[in-house]
Amino acid sequence: MDYKWITLSNTTIGTLMASLDRNIVLIALPTIALDLHTSFFTLMWIVLVYWLVTASVLLNFGRLSDMFGRVKLYNMGFALFTLGSGLCSISQTGEQLILFRLIQALGAAFLFSNSTAIITDTFREHERAKALGLNQMSIVLGSVIGLVFGGFLTSFLGWRSIFWVNLPIGIFATIWSYTKLRELGTIRKEKIDWLGNTTFAGGLFLILLGVTFANFRINLFEISLSIIVGFLLLVLFIIIEKKVCRPMFDLSLFKIRLFIDGNIAIFLNALARGAFTLIMSFYLQGPSMRLNSLNAGIYLIPVSIALAAFAPLSGWLYDKYKLRIFTSVGLLVSAAGFFILTGIGVTTSFYGIIIPLIMIGAGMGIFASPNRASIMNSVPPPRRGVSAAISTTFVMVGNSFSIGLVFLIMANLIPLHAAEQLFSGSFQSSSFAMSNSIVDQFLRSIHSVFFISAIIMVVSIIPSLIKWNKKIY
Repeated sequence: MDYKWITLSNTTIGTLMASLDRNIVLIALPTIALDLHTSFFTLMWIVLVYWLVTASVLLNFGRLSDMFGRVKLYNMGFALFTLGSGLCSISQTGEQLILFRLIQALGAAFLFSNSTAIITDTFREHERAKALGLNQMSIVLGSVIGLVFGGFLTSFLGWRSIFWVNLPIGIFATIWSYTKLRELGTIRKEKIDWLGNTTFAGGLFLILLGVTFANFRINLFEISLSIIVGFLLLVLFIIIEKKVCRPMFDLSLFKIRLFIDGNIAIFLNALARGAFTLIMSFYLQGPSMRLNSLNAGIYLIPVSIALAAFAPLSGWLYDKYKLRIFTSVGLLVSAAGFFILTGIGVTTSFYGIIIPLIMIGAGMGIFASPNRASIMNSVPPPRRGVSAAISTTFVMVGNSFSIGLVFLIMANLIPLHAAEQLFSGSFQSSSFAMSNSIVDQFLRSIHSVFFISAIIMVVSIIPSLIKWNKKIY
């Protein structure tokens, strides 16, 4: 096999597994809650620790990969992710599962921060968008497949099986990457910017933590303190980066117009769609639809199919014509899909929802590969690792804020005790009956989420229309 296809295959498996495990737990949350007897707060931490940790350290790991080798750290990430998966499968308490999900998240951060840079190093400029399209397709595809696959495994083999499947694939892919991948990127042996790494990761984590949990009506002082300290750490980080000789964060990248416009678009896109699978999962398994985990996953298959069809096609067209209008078209198509979903009813059939789901999936596919390729083409080769990490950090931060936005809307439209019952799955008990007013409030909150998502998606078109330079590396 040509080396470039070995690279693409292995990195796609890595990003697929890492993205799949972001959402595969969502579909199994009610089962996990009942089996481990977890509180609502612990249940949310099982989901959020993966997102928060990955988003906080991605940039650090991308910078380290430029210094020590992208392939080397990518291999370590695969091994760490596989280890974390094995530990998750034997968790006996909710707290143990949170700890082992943290290990998984660290491995996933190595995979996310290096896969794009490794592909960019391997493929020539005229093939990059197509290759990155296939790789980026695996990220969103994994998020949706996680719901279907997770629903199937949870229904027939129990929730622990959602982690078992990572073990044989992870072991094989770790050995494969270690023996076959080779370093093609430019490595710069520089001193580690410990202060920059620490202040950035700590600041971002505290802000995401505060924003996410502000909607759970926890102690307001603690939430405010977390956000304020987080912002102060990021301010300190910027001051440090301007003074050190070898900064972790290359601020000069933000002088590249195409780089900054692409990352603004990718952040807004993630903010709009980040919580889509979460909200759809709870709608389909919620008090009105009451589907089991397997059928809920099947409902979301059209998103995966549309994404799989349009992502490589969009990448191929971008490679051929270099028209950035593809990103705007993708965002517009997704926005239309979200607008249609604002009319979703108390119950809906598979065929009644298929059109907007296809539009959302197709829009994601059309947008992702041209946008990521234009970002990576705009930066110098020695900065591809940190550039890829910056873009993926914007995605993760947008996704985390998106989840916070969902809880903010629900916290204002649904009583807290009802929200706990919705997310823990306790309403599924045969002896439990949720009032019609709560169901109506739940549906209104979903309509509000989709409407705001559509608006943000439309706004994200603006950066993609701004004139940009055409310097390509």
